[in-house]
Amino acid sequence: MFVQNSDPNYQGQAMHDAPTGESPHKGKTGLKRVWNALFYSIDGMRAAFHHEDAFRQEVFLAALLIPAALFTPASGLGKALMIAVVLLVLIVELLNSAVEAAVDRISLENHALAKRAKDIGSAAVLLTLINVPVVWGLVLFG
Repeated sequence: MFVQNSDPNYQGQAMHDAPTGESPHKGKTGLKRVWNALFYSIDGMRAAFHHEDAFRQEVFLAALLIPAALFTPASGLGKALMIAVVLLVLIVELLNSAVEAAVDRISLENHALAKRAKDIGSAAVLLTLINVPVVWGLVLFG
């Protein structure tokens, strides 16, 4: 498969140069891959914490809510569900931040599709934030 590129500096390199059509940077396997992935993940969380105000706020919220969930009168399953929905907020925020970073990397120009991508990511975060009090309320009072 060849990629059409309008960049005048494009050298005509085909996507199939990598043996399986994947990134040529992928190559580690087994425990080495898992070990590297752990540190890439830690780097990603550090970057999000450093660059994303919303992620910092949600980490603070999680630092309050997760211990609070452990001290509620809910069942073990209820506590697990309460903690899971809080962690889901962090997961979705990380994905939203990744989308925003990728869109900004492509162009900082105002574009309808860039706005749509960012707005959809933001909507996903909003839904997970709404989900937290709903689930907590149902577990504690339902």
